[in-house]
Amino acid sequence: MLCVSFFMICLDATVVNVAVPDIRASLGASLNDAVWVNSAYALCYAVPLILAGRLGDRYGPKRIFLIGLAGFTAASLACALAPTPRR
Repeated sequence: MLCVSFFMICLDATVVNVAVPDIRASLGASLNDAVWVNSAYALCYAVPLILAGRLGDRYGPKRIFLIGLAGFTAASLACALAPTPRR
């Protein structure tokens, strides 16, 4: 399961990088906005890692993994439904 998860992380990061020109074109975003989308994605992925590791030690890795998967899915849906690159 972790191997599939790692593959999905790499695939998703690649998709975000490849989608930058389309994000700019379809949302009318500037290059700066598109770079912020990419940077925000990286921050939202990297920042919770330490906390998730600690919670996994305390409550079990499978439970925390499934919670993280649900959160990731919800956040991806919110990003897909965003009408603009800004708030």
